[in-house]
Amino acid sequence: MKRYLVLARAFLASDLQSDRVVPPSGFTARLTVFSAGAMAFLAVFALALSFAAGRLSDRWSDALAQSATIRVSAPQDQIDRQVSAVMTVLETTPGIASARKLPPEETQALLAPWFGPDLPVETLPIPALIELVEGGGGFDAEGLRLRLQAEAPGAVLDDHDRWRRPLVAAAGRMKLLAAGSLLLIGAATAAMITLAAQAALAANGQVIRVLRLVGARDAYIARAFVRRFTLRAAGGAAVGAALAMIAVALIPAGDDGGGFLTGLSFEGGEWIWPVLLPLMAAGVAFAATRAAALRALKGLM
Repeated sequence: MKRYLVLARAFLASDLQSDRVVPPSGFTARLTVFSAGAMAFLAVFALALSFAAGRLSDRWSDALAQSATIRVSAPQDQIDRQVSAVMTVLETTPGIASARKLPPEETQALLAPWFGPDLPVETLPIPALIELVEGGGGFDAEGLRLRLQAEAPGAVLDDHDRWRRPLVAAAGRMKLLAAGSLLLIGAATAAMITLAAQAALAANGQVIRVLRLVGARDAYIARAFVRRFTLRAAGGAAVGAALAMIAVALIPAGDDGGGFLTGLSFEGGEWIWPVLLPLMAAGVAFAATRAAALRALKGLM
């Protein structure tokens, strides 16, 4: 570890003689700084999207995994008897922590947003709803369905699995999409910096030939280009990441039911990842510039 710190300190230390090999300004400098900053800006939003998708998936799973609903549809003269039979079955079913029949007012309130204010929901033949909460070990859904079919033919168990699975799958796909976006951003950054480094090497071909004539080694020349482009990429990425973090922090926060966009932010230790982006950009620039420099120096033989 100490050895790597010494190497990093030597790499970052100013070397005025080697810095003269690389032009301090020009379009290659602006291209490197701008591309690193723009890609870091986009990477912060990709990270925020990934973390938001993960939190959304966990929230949906937790909200739907521990509860289920039983819908009882029967003629009015039979519905109370079937509801009573369902409650008796639930009392003797292992793995159910609690169960309650929703009052008609609560059921109507759940349906009102779907039908709108113009339709009197209380006049509709609404089935009775029973909400149950799972215990720690869960319950046997198939066994409960068979018992309900025998005791209350109008009762239908909905364990929310058909709702939970596509939602969790969609959140997982969004996380993969964000991870793919980060990989593309890294590849695009490497390509842009490689082009800028190759342009700088080509523009300074005559200077490099003179340096070789006076005894400069290829490793010394390559290190000069690598150092300059690495620092430019790190600086541009730091600015881009900082601007993106400010933009993410300014997104209005919402409650748990406020939707996906209001959850596009970082929480707690997640903020360390955008802070690390300039270091990652520096690593990408180091590898891309070194490969481009060594390849270009071989071509100048």
